[in-house]
Amino acid sequence: MEAEGDAKRRREVESGILEKVGQILSAKIPSANERSEWWQTFYRGRGAAFPTFARVLLLDVVSDWLACFPVSAKKHVYDVFFVNGFATEVVQTLVPYLQYKGNGSVVDVNAVQSNTERLLVLCLLENDGVLQIAREFGSSQPYKDFTIVQLQPLASRVAQIVASIPDKAQPRAPTSLSSQYPWQITFQLLHGAQERDKNLSDEEATPHNFELDGILLFIGETFSRICRRGASDVLLGELVSHVLGHIRSFLSSSIDSVMADLLESDAGSQFWLKIMGAIKDPYAVERISEQLLRQLSIEHATDTEAYWILWILFNRIFNNQPAVRSLFLDKFLLWKIFPFCCLRWIIQFAVFECPPVSNSLTKGCETRGFLDTVQHLMAVWSRREFVQSTPMEQQAYVTAAIGLCMERISKEELDNSKDLMHSILQGVSFRLESPTYLIRKMASNIALVFSQVMDPKNPLYLDDSCFGETIDWEFGFTKPEKDTPSNHNHTEKHTDETKRLSTSQTEKDLNHSTNQGRGKSEKAESKKLSQFKLLDPDEIIDLATLNYGSASDEDEDEAASENSDSSSDSSLQPYDLTDDDTDLKRKLTQLVDVVGALRKSDDADGVERALDVAEELVRASPDELTHIAGDLVRTLVQVRCSDLAVEGEEETSEEKRQRALVALLVSCPFQSLESLNKLLYSPNVDTSQRIMILDVMTEAAQELADSKIMKPKHQSRALISTISESQAWFLPSSMGPLGAGFWKEVSETGTLLNYSNRYERELPLKPGQFRKGKIRRWSVRSANAPENQSGWTQNKFPVYSAAFMLPAMEGFDKKRHGVDLLGRDFIVLGKLIYMLGVCMRCVSMHPEASALAPSLLDMLRSRGITYVIGKLMMHTLCREICHHKEAYVRRAVLFAASSVLVSLNPSFVASTLTEGNLEVSKGLEWVRTWALDVAESDTDRECYTMAVSCLRMHAEMALQASRVLESAESTLKPKSIGVSSNLSMGKIKIPFSNVEY
Repeated sequence: MEAEGDAKRRREVESGILEKVGQILSAKIPSANERSEWWQTFYRGRGAAFPTFARVLLLDVVSDWLACFPVSAKKHVYDVFFVNGFATEVVQTLVPYLQYKGNGSVVDVNAVQSNTERLLVLCLLENDGVLQIAREFGSSQPYKDFTIVQLQPLASRVAQIVASIPDKAQPRAPTSLSSQYPWQITFQLLHGAQERDKNLSDEEATPHNFELDGILLFIGETFSRICRRGASDVLLGELVSHVLGHIRSFLSSSIDSVMADLLESDAGSQFWLKIMGAIKDPYAVERISEQLLRQLSIEHATDTEAYWILWILFNRIFNNQPAVRSLFLDKFLLWKIFPFCCLRWIIQFAVFECPPVSNSLTKGCETRGFLDTVQHLMAVWSRREFVQSTPMEQQAYVTAAIGLCMERISKEELDNSKDLMHSILQGVSFRLESPTYLIRKMASNIALVFSQVMDPKNPLYLDDSCFGETIDWEFGFTKPEKDTPSNHNHTEKHTDETKRLSTSQTEKDLNHSTNQGRGKSEKAESKKLSQFKLLDPDEIIDLATLNYGSASDEDEDEAASENSDSSSDSSLQPYDLTDDDTDLKRKLTQLVDVVGALRKSDDADGVERALDVAEELVRASPDELTHIAGDLVRTLVQVRCSDLAVEGEEETSEEKRQRALVALLVSCPFQSLESLNKLLYSPNVDTSQRIMILDVMTEAAQELADSKIMKPKHQSRALISTISESQAWFLPSSMGPLGAGFWKEVSETGTLLNYSNRYERELPLKPGQFRKGKIRRWSVRSANAPENQSGWTQNKFPVYSAAFMLPAMEGFDKKRHGVDLLGRDFIVLGKLIYMLGVCMRCVSMHPEASALAPSLLDMLRSRGITYVIGKLMMHTLCREICHHKEAYVRRAVLFAASSVLVSLNPSFVASTLTEGNLEVSKGLEWVRTWALDVAESDTDRECYTMAVSCLRMHAEMALQASRVLESAESTLKPKSIGVSSNLSMGKIKIPFSNVEY
């Protein structure tokens, strides 16, 4: 029975199998269209089949089963659902699982995230999934009922998801999903679009082709997201290499005249002609265009290549979109700073609107807004506020843009312009008033190109550096800087920091005229030599003039004389020597004669001889100097060297005058300063004379602070004998232990000024005490000084510091006739503040510094200006000096503030804090807050650098003051009575005065 039952069951199974096989064999195989419809229904149907099935595959299968799958099964059974699906749907489904948190389930979160990253690399990168997404948007089958406008939201959302993958990936994710991801998807899109363009026919390349528009729609959105995420440099690095190769292939086989038509009709150029139009984000358009120019500069593209690249990418949107046109003509020419070659490319493409000829700027025949652009640039360039507040690099860039445009402007266009000529003259005038040489050079270049337009045969050269037909519009900014703030060692000592500040641009700009004078002098010298060679050999020559020649000239004259004697004596004509005494130049030996000669303005030779001997006579310090110093100062200031000196030698006479004035200030300070301070604000002197007065005071202060003196060497014997004692009366008492030595004066070379004399003597050793060392002294005597003398530097300036500073600070804000320091004469104001800063450095660590610093700080932060009208004074408020519009004045204020920080003794600062001296503490706190504000907001680079240095000085001073306070607190604590360390060393130091500083 059991056997029959088994056989029955076997027959039933076999019949069932045969029935199923029959059903399978009789089943109808779906057609390709039916399979495609079912495939699309699974991935894009309304039932959301694929997202639901993907959730099971990404969560449940990954957590429990995927690790057990063989590699082949994982590839053909699991990965195929994602690789062969619609890339648009796959990426929208996968990306959210990069940040899956589990939500309290037992799913392995790390496994889910790592598997999602693996699938994204497989689908998007290894199988060109990003390019597949672009092709899906360009395909008419899945979106046959959609227009481009309707596809815009979906393309934007998918592009956002694709570009956000690096932000959502985990830190341990592969580099292909992080740092290399923008480059990989950019390469996919550009390479795929180029390959597609090469395979297009002319019919497919019509402007209304749906496929190209759909692809461009997604690529444009993706590029916008890449730029928004800060990877525009990566994007442009790949884009430039593709478009540059495309343009070079055309340039090698065509000519410029038909280049535009060829690009418009070429099927492979349609992607490049439309890609920028597909980018709707204005920020992305700006970033791409900016990075494109810089990348082309790095690639060393020629002017022709750069023009056609800009043309193929931006020509359509430049003509059709006002925002893009404004970007090139306004933002790129006024508010951005590009390399000089990029500026040329912008002007050629956006202003001239024609291809260059032989890689040089060429103006087109029809330029729609050429004059409007030049007028707009010139209107901004000619404003005084632009000169005062715009960084130097920006001013040089705008000046170069204007200059390149004006080189191609015609005289007729200049005459037809409305306000262009007025703006040119106004801008040049403002810049010629600037103390900064580079700003004056900008004015000179614009004036030169303007004169070349008006009269090409008579160019106007306002600067010696302007020569030839080519004008330097780069102003040296493209050359590597040898010394920049970043190259300085920030660990320099405090003294090194102040030394660097003292040689800032504040001093260099005003001293540039010296170099210009030397250039003129060299030209005049060459002119004199050329004139000398053209002299008639038969002309009567004054033999006295031969004394002024050089040694080489004398040799040449002797040779010429020998030749002349050997040839003929008839050429030498005799002349009367009876009046020869009147021609002899009387040498001036008295200061009274010097003053008299200087006052004879009609005797240029006498003035020159007086200037030659003035310094030497003043340095000799004659008895009459004290009485005549005031008159000599006034005469030297008022003499016009430029009118009396020989052409080309004005600078030499000016230097002689300044050296004589410095010698007067050093030899007879009080009398000379009394006259100079009256002349400083006098309406009878001009701006150049005021600047000279301040320069002279600055040099004199530095010379007084660095005076070399010789002192007789200390003799061991008593210099003054007394009856009661065997030692000098001014020495301390000789009472002391048996065997004590004589008192000796100690020369303290470490300090700048001594207010007490210090003495020391040797004490005998105590029983059982051994001398561990001996006193060593290092000589500061010059090697050339006599043996019985020693020389060192003594600061003589503190005694005269108040006379230098206080009268100059008084009344600086008064507007008198011809004097307006807070307005027109800002250069004089800057020089005045710089002079006061130098004076503060010259009294560094002296009591005078603590007395003068509050007044100087109060001046720097003052905002008062007084107008004097007859006997009435009207007081109004103006902007603080520290916030002056001119960067030149702000630099001088920073220098003066840093000088105050350097000059104050930390012990004095500590004492003011303990005593509650609010004047000093408020001033120092103002220096800190103001320097911090300058460092954060000032547009001038040098002001920023000086402000940071000033903050470092303030921090160093605060540190030293805090240490003084700590040491003072420790000394106030009770100490155990013991032997002083000085006594244990066998030395006693007793100050002559009880006054402490």
